[in-house]
Amino acid sequence: MKLGVVGTGMIAKEALPVLRKVGVDIGALCGTPRSAETVRTLCAEYAIPKGFCDFAEFLSESGVDTAYLAVPNSAHYSMAKQALQAGKHVILEKPMTDNVRQASELAELSRESGLLLFEAVTTRLHPNYQAVREFLPEIGAVKLAQCNFSQYSSRYDAFRRGETPVSFDPAKSGGALMDLNVYNLHYLVGLFGKPGAVRYLANVERGVDTSGVATLDYGAFKAVSVAAKDSASPCRCVIQGDKGYILQESPANMCGKVVLRLNNGAEKSRDAFGGHRMEPEFEAFARAVDGNDRAFCDSLLEQSVIVAGLLTEARKQAGIRFPSDEA
Repeated sequence: MKLGVVGTGMIAKEALPVLRKVGVDIGALCGTPRSAETVRTLCAEYAIPKGFCDFAEFLSESGVDTAYLAVPNSAHYSMAKQALQAGKHVILEKPMTDNVRQASELAELSRESGLLLFEAVTTRLHPNYQAVREFLPEIGAVKLAQCNFSQYSSRYDAFRRGETPVSFDPAKSGGALMDLNVYNLHYLVGLFGKPGAVRYLANVERGVDTSGVATLDYGAFKAVSVAAKDSASPCRCVIQGDKGYILQESPANMCGKVVLRLNNGAEKSRDAFGGHRMEPEFEAFARAVDGNDRAFCDSLLEQSVIVAGLLTEARKQAGIRFPSDEA
């Protein structure tokens, strides 16, 4: 895999040293005219041979086979579509798209073109998440599942002053559901599949959800998915069964130590990974691109489309509209 990184913001800057650490060949970096100096600085720091400030030029002249799009939420669909149409595999930061219509279209384009498309959700390829999956049969019949990803955003104060940071801008597909609760939903759908129904109660300010609670109905059990950018709490994931429970005292994107406690007093734990949370997913993406692993891609795409559907329905219930919903 020869990767081109698109974006120069916080996520891209976090990803670059991880990509170097796991041995990914970074062939190009693309920003915007406004971020030209940052492009030059990052290219020099990470020995990236080509820098661009125009996305179309990047697609035609970078020589990479895969584009990693670390760009604002609202740009995911259009840029991923352009990259696929230009013959590039695509790694797309979460959330995959604004809505399920866009996600389904990109998934179909990926299949028709033979190109691979991945949503970069650190949870589902993390070794500790696999430990949760292994422990799950031991807790018996699942009764309840809870995920809470709540952290006070450094941008919330500016939002309350009347400013509109990107992460709180409905015109840029922001909000707690899209930024944080997406991880919780992937965590739950990855373990239990598509729920029968989703309901979302949100605290909405100026057209965007600053926090909210989603409930998923799995028939025999219920799941609760909480996320907040306007307040903080301990972050954790808990799955309760009639024979015990599984606990991770971390947000769903970090997948920390896994503890299994059974009703009979037995206990065991697993902490299978001590590196950066992005490492497992990029290693998996590189293997998939190198091996043209269509089955692996399609299995992840199926989950991404399911989660996109849940996000779309949840927003609808909270009365949150994005410009792309009207298309």
